[in-house]
Amino acid sequence: MTTLLPSMRTRMRRTALRLAARRAEGIDVSSLRAVPAAWRFPLQRDALDPVPALAEARSRGEVVRLARLLGTDVWLVTGHAAARTVLSDSDSFGNDVRHLFGRQGRTPAEQIGGLGMTDDPEHQRLRRVLTPEFTRRRLARLDEAVSRVVADCLDDLEAHGPEVDLVERFGFAVPFRVICELLGLPEVDRDEFRRRGSARFDLTTGGLGPFAATAGTREFLIDLVARERRSPFLPDGLLAGIIAQHGHELDDVEIGGLADGVFVGGYETSASMLSLGAYVLCRDPVAHELVRTGSPEQVDAVVEELLRYICPVQVAFPRFARRPVTVAGVPMSQGDLVVVSLSAAGRDPAVRPDRGDFDPLAAPGGQLAFGHGMHRCVGAELARMELRAGLVGLTRRFPAMQVSDPAELRFTELSIVYGLEALPVRLA
Repeated sequence: MTTLLPSMRTRMRRTALRLAARRAEGIDVSSLRAVPAAWRFPLQRDALDPVPALAEARSRGEVVRLARLLGTDVWLVTGHAAARTVLSDSDSFGNDVRHLFGRQGRTPAEQIGGLGMTDDPEHQRLRRVLTPEFTRRRLARLDEAVSRVVADCLDDLEAHGPEVDLVERFGFAVPFRVICELLGLPEVDRDEFRRRGSARFDLTTGGLGPFAATAGTREFLIDLVARERRSPFLPDGLLAGIIAQHGHELDDVEIGGLADGVFVGGYETSASMLSLGAYVLCRDPVAHELVRTGSPEQVDAVVEELLRYICPVQVAFPRFARRPVTVAGVPMSQGDLVVVSLSAAGRDPAVRPDRGDFDPLAAPGGQLAFGHGMHRCVGAELARMELRAGLVGLTRRFPAMQVSDPAELRFTELSIVYGLEALPVRLA
């Protein structure tokens, strides 16, 4: 076990004292105006690669202390084995960190919860509502819809070519339209929801921006559920189905929270994967040809390697230690916070001796892009469907597509979900 440099510890100690003075009853993550510089490296990258500081931290051990706040240690997990241990051990680690959100409960929309920040039995009660809708067999009903959306977006690209922004017209458009069809949502302002979706993961303004963006989206969905109860108007879809089947046991806030998790988790992360995946294929002719002309099994293997290599969700939902526990030889105290770096775990040399470089011919394995254990992403199979259909369609329609100006690439700066803000390409 090792700790960060003394200068970093000093800055973090000063930050902790300021937080203590500002809010004597505890940490209010939602009011933080900036992420301290010494804590940012797990959320930063050098283009597609983690910054050197993340690899350096992992070289000192699978678990290192990131910070100490108000007497509580915050641990960073970077090793693949340690990550799987923490993510799967729900007896030793809990996800309900709602005590860190001081503004919790001011309005229904500001209540933090959903699948990501709840523990059993509440987590199981909510998850069993969604799980049957996201099995491979149940998702087969969306095959036609996904293919239609991809074809429409490819037509739109061609109509606006030969130079277009792939993020705007494809990476975002495909998963957004698919998730709207899945939920049965009415027409909404797409630009507004895209902005809210990105803002809730963007930590450049600390916790204020994500908290406000989340509350705004949840407020819309909670109101939608309430209106649907009073006078049904939604078309057939997941949201109307949940209200019809489980409305007697779930209130508007709970259903709105589930819809919010599906809505944002179903398009923001997939949008990042589609755009970044297309960028990787533009740079790697072997992977490009495997996706364009390969068998379904070969396409699946490339998709799994892309998930490992890109891993857009950089860190998992934070955990807290329910009891004293030791992970990778590092003792943790009850109440300690644990942050698992999914991107670092996927590049762990213990799993990939080649330092995690992208290899479309490698045997699939080592990816934790959807998490692991009880809180593994419920929409993982839908995300794979979109990636397969989107990347195969893109490479077949535009086999000569290239990045038109690498200098215009814009990556997110400090976000839980890493992605491209712009990807200018020449289609032919």
